Amino acid sequence: MLKDLFLLDPQVIFLNHGSFGACPRPVFDTYQGWQRKLELQPVQFLGVELDNLLYQSRQELGKYIHANADDIVYIPNATHGVNIIGRSLRLEPGDEVLTTDHEYGACNFAWDYICRKTGAIYRQQPICLPITSPDEIFEQFWQGVTPKTRLIFISHITSPTALTLPVEQICRRAHDAGIITLVDGAHAPGQIPLDLSILQADFYTGNCHKWMLSPKGAGFLYARPDVQDLVEPLIVSWGYQSTLTTPRSSKFIDLLQWTGTRDPAAALSVPSAIAFMQANHWEDVQISCHNLLRTAIERMSELTGLPPLYPLGSNLYHQMGTIPIPQVRDLTMLKQRLYADYKIEIPVIDWNNRHFLRMSVQGYNSEDDIDAFVRAMSVLLPLMKL
Repeated sequence: MLKDLFLLDPQVIFLNHGSFGACPRPVFDTYQGWQRKLELQPVQFLGVELDNLLYQSRQELGKYIHANADDIVYIPNATHGVNIIGRSLRLEPGDEVLTTDHEYGACNFAWDYICRKTGAIYRQQPICLPITSPDEIFEQFWQGVTPKTRLIFISHITSPTALTLPVEQICRRAHDAGIITLVDGAHAPGQIPLDLSILQADFYTGNCHKWMLSPKGAGFLYARPDVQDLVEPLIVSWGYQSTLTTPRSSKFIDLLQWTGTRDPAAALSVPSAIAFMQANHWEDVQISCHNLLRTAIERMSELTGLPPLYPLGSNLYHQMGTIPIPQVRDLTMLKQRLYADYKIEIPVIDWNNRHFLRMSVQGYNSEDDIDAFVRAMSVLLPLMKL
């Protein structure tokens, strides 16, 4: 069973892969191997070998997401990437950053901070739920574009609602309108196929440590070659004085790759995570997980009488889905009871004055997990409803 290949506590029903991911044993072994190699001879490893090792790892990641290795750089996480681009663009008073009302809270905070400092406006366009099609999302979103829209910042798969947004259509339209695009792909790589050569976002930042199964701390930032000169580092270090004399150097890579001493083992383990997915036929796993999630949403809809947020036969959700529940007195208490009484780890969501549970289904989950979850909710919901 795939569950035996993960390090997760077997006593816990883990339905929260979306928050921080989970790393398989073979990939974690690779990760620890890189850490041991680093400690064996830190000066040789960091000072001589690391650049080439990171290049090789970026090559494998590039093949997986269909991007040139010279156009992607490893960073700690997707939120870090959002901050890099937000600080780089030099927004001016009156400029507008257009997004949706489905974005990740930490990124909302980042844009609020940046816009307060620059005088720009962070405009969150509502996308109403339930939704029926990508075209409906696009039409609702594009109503927020104005002549002052400087940047479109949008999630590939949203965090609170697990909704897959039509980012290719939005990026194409934005490019025609001369608007810069930044896609937050925290949840996309490893959950859905990702082809950056087709997507054509100006900037794309994602996580390898969520659905791609790498160790924690492996994110990436992609920038199209024609916009890389816009990127400025959050941390100025030795790459600032790069002479670009090596075949694999570029100002984009040099400015962002070396920010001082840190552990690169997670980034170097990404090829191992990709190999693990390939060896375990991950496309089949993704389909199986999606079908299991669909069953869970159907059963919860029957239990609560509330309709799903998206058509269950659509591609608007994949391995992560947000399930409406009736308003409860205390969402935090519901989460605590689920864990304390039933050992179920699942996030609760309060979004636009509505209550949800966000379920992730990964290769280690089973029908038994879904059965246990539905049984627990059938007991707890009547006790906690308003």
